[in-house]
Amino acid sequence: MDNPVTIAIIGAGSIGPRHAQTVLEDSNARLVGIVDPAPRGTELATQLDVPYYSSIADLLRSESDRPEAAIICTPNHTHVAVALALVETGVHVLVEKPVSSDVESGRELVRRAREKSVKVLVGHHRRFNSYIVAAKGVIDSGELGEIVAVNGLWTTCKPEEYFDPPGEWRRGKDGGVILINMVHEIDLLHELVGPITRVYAERMPSRRGFEAEEGAAITLRFRSGAVGSFLLGDNLPSPHCFEAGTGENPGIPRAGKDFYRVFGTKGMLSVPDLKVWGYEEGKKRWGEEMRVREVPVAVEVPFRGQLAHFVRVVRGLEGPRCSGEAGLAALAVCEALKRSLETGLPVEVDLFDSRRDVQKAFWA
Repeated sequence: MDNPVTIAIIGAGSIGPRHAQTVLEDSNARLVGIVDPAPRGTELATQLDVPYYSSIADLLRSESDRPEAAIICTPNHTHVAVALALVETGVHVLVEKPVSSDVESGRELVRRAREKSVKVLVGHHRRFNSYIVAAKGVIDSGELGEIVAVNGLWTTCKPEEYFDPPGEWRRGKDGGVILINMVHEIDLLHELVGPITRVYAERMPSRRGFEAEEGAAITLRFRSGAVGSFLLGDNLPSPHCFEAGTGENPGIPRAGKDFYRVFGTKGMLSVPDLKVWGYEEGKKRWGEEMRVREVPVAVEVPFRGQLAHFVRVVRGLEGPRCSGEAGLAALAVCEALKRSLETGLPVEVDLFDSRRDVQKAFWA
């Protein structure tokens, strides 16, 4: 690309440096600044030898470094305010998940971006993970038949310092495992199985004593009629989670253990080992030996894939794979899960599909 997209990183916390490094490594993008009022902002900018700004206003006043696009890596509850400040000036944004702390404020962001003809993408980078791409290929091929059920696990143990300043916001209601972690899983379930229409959640006992929930046992109903169960917890010694399963996060050792099992009328798929189990034709019964094959996968870095996609979207070369509306779809399910935890009852989710008719649901 002859004209690299100029990108600023907003927020130099836990995920900001990773996004910044990814931008530096992409020849079709150019990192023009780090924005963060905390000392970590100047430290990251100095380390990467790029301009530092203490505020978005200062960044936008820059004649030489005003970005075409920005990646927002600030705390969840600030996403909408930060994104709106950029959208209002025509800057395209990739917002780290969740797109907002609540659907209503996220809806306003998406609406305003449309009015300004600005692109809003949500950082559900796992859609670009090689194991997920391969799993989706198997499901979409029909090899499993009609999808009947899915079982998932996101169980791991976050360290105490994860909740220390400047991450103390993770102790509050917007920092629980549902909005920080389960939102990723919901987005992937939307991508793999389709829209979720009803949820029920039972809260795990709290060991830390924070307002934020530590985990839950979850039941899901999909529009297709498929059902799902999910065990979620961030204070459980366990190798069964996306990060440990795929080895995607360099800070978490790869264990390679399953975190998804997808069941169809013809077979079953486990992820991330990508083994497809099924019977020979006419021998679908428990007394017969099952066949198994392993789907080959070429592992690529999903953050690179996500950034390359963001650049192409900014240049008008393709449409968003995870739009603001798709981000709201996952967030709506998470809100329903939070309500279920509070009420002890199943909760219906507004019927929409993040891949097809989410626009109709939100804007009709």
